[in-house]
Amino acid sequence: MNSLHARPGALLVDRLQALSPARLKGMRRGIEKESLRAQPSGALALTPHPAALGSALTHTSITTDFSESQVELVTAAHPGLGDGADAALNELTQIHQFTYRAMKELGDEMLWVSSMPCGLPTDETIPLGRYGSSNVGRAKSVYRMGLGHRYGRRMQTISGIHYNWSLPGVSSEEYFGLIRNFRRHAFLLLYLFGASPAVCSTFVAGRQHELQQLSSGTMYMPHGTSLRMGRLGYQSDAQASLAVSYNSLEGYGASLQDALTRPYPAYEAVGIQNPGGDYNQLATTLLQIENEFYGTIRPKRVIFPGERPLHALRERGVEYIEVRLMDLDPFEPVGINAQTMRFLDVFLLHCLLSDSPPDTPQEITELKHNQHHTAARGRQPGLKLKRGGGEVPLTGWGAEVVAQCAPIAAALDAAHGGTQYSDTLAAAEAALLDPATLPSARVLAAMAKDHDHSFVAFARSQSASTRQALLSLPFSATQQAAFEALTHQSVAAQKNIEAADTMPFEIYRQQYVSLERLDVPSREAAVAL
Repeated sequence: MNSLHARPGALLVDRLQALSPARLKGMRRGIEKESLRAQPSGALALTPHPAALGSALTHTSITTDFSESQVELVTAAHPGLGDGADAALNELTQIHQFTYRAMKELGDEMLWVSSMPCGLPTDETIPLGRYGSSNVGRAKSVYRMGLGHRYGRRMQTISGIHYNWSLPGVSSEEYFGLIRNFRRHAFLLLYLFGASPAVCSTFVAGRQHELQQLSSGTMYMPHGTSLRMGRLGYQSDAQASLAVSYNSLEGYGASLQDALTRPYPAYEAVGIQNPGGDYNQLATTLLQIENEFYGTIRPKRVIFPGERPLHALRERGVEYIEVRLMDLDPFEPVGINAQTMRFLDVFLLHCLLSDSPPDTPQEITELKHNQHHTAARGRQPGLKLKRGGGEVPLTGWGAEVVAQCAPIAAALDAAHGGTQYSDTLAAAEAALLDPATLPSARVLAAMAKDHDHSFVAFARSQSASTRQALLSLPFSATQQAAFEALTHQSVAAQKNIEAADTMPFEIYRQQYVSLERLDVPSREAAVAL
């Protein structure tokens, strides 16, 4: 989008008016939701991914994330306004229903409803995801082994919701403008929807942290919103050295390419293989593959089999964006509700339509500060964030953003009918004025009222009641048969992949991580971009 010299509000309204109702109705969103499988005691389940759920390698809706004990449930992308959010939520609910039924056949495990993990065993006994004997399946497991060596396995057991979003006719340049604005205003989502103010003490055992002890076995931050997105979450010294630019696809691709090809001494010391020949990681570079780059939002493109994500982005442009900072809401059966999804739709349109100047190193430093401050103490009265070299109150800045979203909500309501989008903004305004109503505050209140300030006791209780609620929902024989068919199809697809493999794994690995697969002829050319 061109940067025009106009008042931000007027600029946004002009761009909004240029969007036809038909284009607004073409908005699409899909959900990826991670959850640990937990034992009734609140300890991590160490059993394999249930066979009744099919192949984690090839199933379109049910897979695993880092750990064999970490289920990931994935919806399709659903178009439409109010009905689109409802359709995505309905699909996610049905996937949960089938998953719970498959788990029930094997015992009384449940899906952990909190983003911060349940009681964890020693780091090395947290099981890595397994995907079969094919080269692509082995590569996925070796990648996870590498993550364990680099960051520790405990960090990888943190779970969340990823929100995939697109609008027809948006260029890569416009998507990067959205991404820059999202990063500027991401504090508002952490404040409104963060739901991880406390953790089990096992998670921080042996680590430096700023948490306070709340009770035996529970650590917390009194005004925390999303410890998952703070210094305890997906952080690393190696990635802190990355200066990723979001000013263009070319600049983003060049900085990611540098991280994918730059040798990193600490990872070189780990090596590709151990003396016994087992694989430690896919590569010794700062990033093994693109997915290792931790960001609150990512530009994405559906890839072809075997294609590198960066190659797909460079060749065909940004197709959608992936919002990665949403906590699981432990008070919602599937971790998110339709009103939250509608807020995200409005918020992302605001990020897209507002003027988005280039980011600078100074601003990137401020944004990291704001993220950590909001995650650790977002509900602290009078908390100030950095903006443009000065400081502004979090709630005041948040109220500005919500107010700017009003014409967007009105336009979506007009295109869809009803007041659902305006209602979700009203709820956000109220939450800015009353932090006691926020999910993070409600978690601490519930822990105090019913669970003697114990995080594990609270999350275990919520997980058990959520399991029962989802198992009691109607689920027809037709629905069950449809999911069972997907299970069988996924198992057959994995067998076909394994049968077709002829290349030795080491050659496959070398080819996959090679510079040529990133679609830039040389490292010098990448740096010159």
